[in-house]
Amino acid sequence: MTKVGAELEKQSFPYMIIGGQAVLLYGEPRLTRDIDITLGADSDRLNNLLPLIQELHILPLPKDPFSFVKETMVLPCLDKSTGIRIDFIFSHSPYEAAAIARARKIRVKDQEVFFATVEDVIIHKMFAGRPRDLEDVRILCLKNKEMDLAYIEKWLKEFDLLSESAGCLETFRRLKNPKRPPS
Repeated sequence: MTKVGAELEKQSFPYMIIGGQAVLLYGEPRLTRDIDITLGADSDRLNNLLPLIQELHILPLPKDPFSFVKETMVLPCLDKSTGIRIDFIFSHSPYEAAAIARARKIRVKDQEVFFATVEDVIIHKMFAGRPRDLEDVRILCLKNKEMDLAYIEKWLKEFDLLSESAGCLETFRRLKNPKRPPS
């Protein structure tokens, strides 16, 4: 993760680490065998990313990375030295630009790496909406009482308006304030 972060920064790729690695930072230890990295770049920068990952001995998993990224906006890769999967997620939305601008520099070993803020990890997890993601949100809410709730709710409300699967904001509110069983 540190080598990748250093190279992305050297090549002027705005980025932030999201997903399980960020949950480890703000939540509880849990098993995660991948690294999710959101790039503040459109898929047309794949030409810039491929030499960078090749230099780091990271192998793109799709046979045709250009077609795969054009269709999915994700480049799944494998770090040959560690066996860890790394997903590079291309994005240039206003939300992602704001989230990357808010990312925190965290020292990992001898390198500073950009991690999404806890608020942005929650937003990503809510949008993904899988059971594991919702459990992560519940834990993050318990462990991080000083969150910017207005920021989270603003973006979830916007996503609810734009998404076919609305309900992120209401689900977040339930996870944040679970009703206590009567005593």
